[in-house]
Order: sequence, then C-alpha cells, then structure tokens
Amino acid sequence: MDWFNTPDEPQGKPAAPLLVSELSAIIAELLDDQRLQDIRVRGEVTNYKHHGRGHRYFSLSEKGGGNTAAVIKCVMWRSDADRLAFTPEEGMEVIVSGSVTVYAPHGAYQLQVKKMEKAGLGEKYLLVEQWKKELAAQGLFDTCRKRALPVFPARIGVVTSETGAVIHDIRNVVERRYPLEIVISPTAVQGEDAHRQIASAVRRLDGLVDVVIVARGGGSFEDLFPFNHPDVVKAVAACPVPVVSAIGHEVDVTLADLAADVRAPTPSAAAELVVPDRNVLTLQLQELRVRMNSSLLGRVAWAKEEICSLRDRLRPQRFLRRLDERKTATADLADRLERGFAARLERNRLHIAELRAILEGRSPRAVLSRGYCVAEKNGRVVRGTAGLNKDDRLKLRFYDGSSDVAVERVDHDGNV
Repeated sequence: MDWFNTPDEPQGKPAAPLLVSELSAIIAELLDDQRLQDIRVRGEVTNYKHHGRGHRYFSLSEKGGGNTAAVIKCVMWRSDADRLAFTPEEGMEVIVSGSVTVYAPHGAYQLQVKKMEKAGLGEKYLLVEQWKKELAAQGLFDTCRKRALPVFPARIGVVTSETGAVIHDIRNVVERRYPLEIVISPTAVQGEDAHRQIASAVRRLDGLVDVVIVARGGGSFEDLFPFNHPDVVKAVAACPVPVVSAIGHEVDVTLADLAADVRAPTPSAAAELVVPDRNVLTLQLQELRVRMNSSLLGRVAWAKEEICSLRDRLRPQRFLRRLDERKTATADLADRLERGFAARLERNRLHIAELRAILEGRSPRAVLSRGYCVAEKNGRVVRGTAGLNKDDRLKLRFYDGSSDVAVERVDHDGNV
C-alpha cells in the first residue's frame, strides 16, 4: 500500500488524516527493512524485570553513556529466555541478537531478543579457536601421544580445588574401589589467575605420583575458560605420567581435555578409570584359582596315565610279546619281499627274451643265414658292379664266416 501517494486528492487540499492503526502499520512496514532484522546489539542491561510468566523486559543503553546515553527497550519471550545460560543483572554488559519490532498498543518500537550472551564471550570463543589451531599444529592433541593408564597405581595425584565437592567424590570412589594414597595439588579452578595456578599444580606432582586427575565441577563457558589456556594445555601434555581430565559436564570439552591422555565425563568417573575395583579383582582371583586347580588336577591325572603306560611297556612279558610280534612281522615282510623279487625277475627275463627275438629278427645275420652274403671292398659294402674292376680283391661275409675272392671279369649287366 502506498501510504504517501494520494493522486485522487484535489490540488491544494490537505491530505486526509491517518488513523493511528494506519500509522502503526506504516511503521511496522518500515521496520521490516532487512537492516533491522536478525541484528546483534551490544549494551548495558538496565530496568531489568523478570515477569511472572517467564518473559524478560529490560533496556539496553550505551556503556558508561550517562544521562545522554542512547536507550532501546527490549523484550525476550519465555520460549527464548528459558535457554539463557545465566541470569542478566543491572549494569551487565551483554550482546543480544534479535529484530526491531513495533508494539502497536503503545505505539513504541522495541528490540525483540532471541539470544543473549555476556559481552566478551564471543571474543573468548574466537580466542579458544585460535589457541586450538596453534596447539594442534604443535601436536599436543595427537592421538599417537596418548598413554595408557597404569593398571595398579601406587599413588594418584589430583589437581582441583581443595574446598570443593570434587575431591570428596574422588576420595569416596577410591576408598570404595581400591584404597591408596591420594596426593592433592590444590589450585583455584576459575578466575583471572586460575590458568597459572592450574599449570603450576600439575607441574608440582612431577615425580610424586603414577597418574594425575585434573578435575573441576560443572560451570559455564566462562567458568571453564582457564582450562582452555595454553599454559594449562602445555602443562598437561608435558606431564611425565598419564593425565585424566574431568572438567565440567560431559558436554563441556576444553582444550585440556584434548591434551589429556584420557577424558572422563565426571570426577567420579575419572577415579573409577584410574583405580581398579577390588571386588572385581577378588572375583578374578577366585576364577583364576579355580582354573589353576582344575588345570593342576588335569596335569596330575595325565601324569598318572603316562606313568601307568610306561610301567606296562616296561614289563618283561609285554616286552617279549611285542618282540615276538615284531619278529613275525619281519619274517612276513621278508617272505613278501622274496616272492616279489622273484616275480619281478621272471617278468624281466620274459621281457628280455621278447626283445632278443625282435633284435634277432631284424639282424643282418638272420638274412645271411638264409643263403645270402655281403661283398666288401676295402672294408666297404659293395652295392653294385659300377665300382668293380678285374682283379679287385673282395671279402664275402657269410652267416658263419667270410672268404676272400678275386674278380676275374666284370659284366655290367649284373654278372661278376
């Protein structure tokens, strides 16, 4: 609707007045500008009211602006306010996300807030991400450097506040599961200087314990922020013994958790990981004792059977009987070998006879025995008359001998 263009009005005549609802509609349409939607605003909380129905009403003003500071009214409906991780207070600097809307009954615009965070947390989130990249590049989060926890530690160290409930939870678990000495290295777990104290507390346990637990109860991102500091991460990574981290709740993951050898969801769970359960160990020992007894009895029974078998084998009657059996088996084998050898010789003899008959049938001597002879001249067989001359000396080979002859004449028609 074009609220400012009224061409039907005569020239010089004033425009018709707007109704209040129409003016509110114009303002609402103007506030639909994308520059006023899904925006983030930073300021101090003032005039904060927590409505009985769960809604939150407050104003945002310039920090330190005094009486001339710019102020904008804000509302945060219950559906969004229930997700707040903290309780806003007068003078608290926050960053809110939302859109500018108009409240028609009062004719006033306001900022409808969807999210709220403490000012400075955004920068801290970015700082943690920067630290994470730098420390990861140094290899402090590599899984290959993670160490296994000792199975039976003699002494464990705990880095935590000595006044909180964390140390009591750890003591109760250790006393119940596997009582041993606990060395407490006390430290502040939140505050501006907490990261230095935590790193120093980890280093103090060097050479005193077999495993270290770094623990803290639940808290906000800001409360757990010291455990993201590079000083703490480097102290955890440089600890000469395995470190178990139990910081915040299971959903909270700090950089110290990434550097630790093992991460536990709670301090009590960390204690359960560090020390074995003596009840379970007792059951395992009983099971091993039963298995050892069963194995020993089985070995004794086997040894008895082996001794009885040896005794039977060493008896003279049994030995002589076995010897007779061997003699009989040897004689039978010798007889079988002799018969087999004789049969083999007979087969070979028949085979040789067959070969001899074949050779004799193909031998030149067999041809000569039928009345033929072979003429040789100078040691070579004469195959025709072409190479013969009168008075040549020839040797005639017969079946049973040879004779020397002389050529009297040569008839090339085949007669000599």
